[in-house]
Amino acid sequence: MEVWIINKTNYINEEIRAKELRVINADGKQAGIMGRDEALDLAEENDLDLVLISPNADPPVAKIMDYGKYHYELQKKEKEAKKKQKIIQVKEIRLSTFIEEHDIKVKANNANKFLREGNKVKVSLRFKGRERGRTANGFEVMNNFAALTDEFGKPEKKPAFEGRSLIMILAPLNERDKAKKDKEKGKDNKEE
Repeated sequence: MEVWIINKTNYINEEIRAKELRVINADGKQAGIMGRDEALDLAEENDLDLVLISPNADPPVAKIMDYGKYHYELQKKEKEAKKKQKIIQVKEIRLSTFIEEHDIKVKANNANKFLREGNKVKVSLRFKGRERGRTANGFEVMNNFAALTDEFGKPEKKPAFEGRSLIMILAPLNERDKAKKDKEKGKDNKEE
């Protein structure tokens, strides 16, 4: 019988140190409580491995199975889960305190494009020199920018200072937020 040393979360065959085990057959039926050596012999008779499944139970639970096949299936499931995962990137847009109206609209359009793609947008506004005394202008620019992007995103983090910069993070709208916005638009159209 070979000893597998693949995954340290499961102890296999001779790695199991418990004297008594609750053993589960390859069919999934309980074989009862037996000694470690007896369980190992039972697994060897079936050309399978004895795998410790629940080490904290009293007595610990072990299952007779083909560990190579089990490990392969786990790896396959992890790969599938990775494929279905959505990777969210954070895109950055930089503004200035005295940005022109057209420039802010262009940057807002870029941010809307990023939000439609499902990415987050970090909006930063750096204060230089005497601009530090005019933080109200910075907050006004940030709020204006948030208003221009509210169709596709919402502020995840409100504008706040990090050193000399004013930082805001916009997250894409989820389905519930989109439905809520559509509902509000419908009410506005009925009132007019």
